[in-house]
Amino acid sequence: MSGAEQPERLAPGHRVTVEDIRALVGPATPHFALQIRDRVVRLIADLPPDDPARTEGERGITRLERMAREGQNHGHVEENERPLPSLTLDTHEG
Repeated sequence: MSGAEQPERLAPGHRVTVEDIRALVGPATPHFALQIRDRVVRLIADLPPDDPARTEGERGITRLERMAREGQNHGHVEENERPLPSLTLDTHEG
């Protein structure tokens, strides 16, 4: 879902899992990193500090914030293609 979380993840009684977090964070790109970060924050907000899903979520948040700042420089890049850029705007005027 593009604009909203999958309803079953937010349903009362659903226990957030490590797999839920990985499903959100895994396919992230720099352009959507901060939106996905916000989803993860909502999902783990009520989890206890020692919950594995919270731990994975906190790691994912760190990764997403770094990706938003620095871009994506890992994974498959075709020959003659550049890595995905970050959200930083180029302030150099030329």
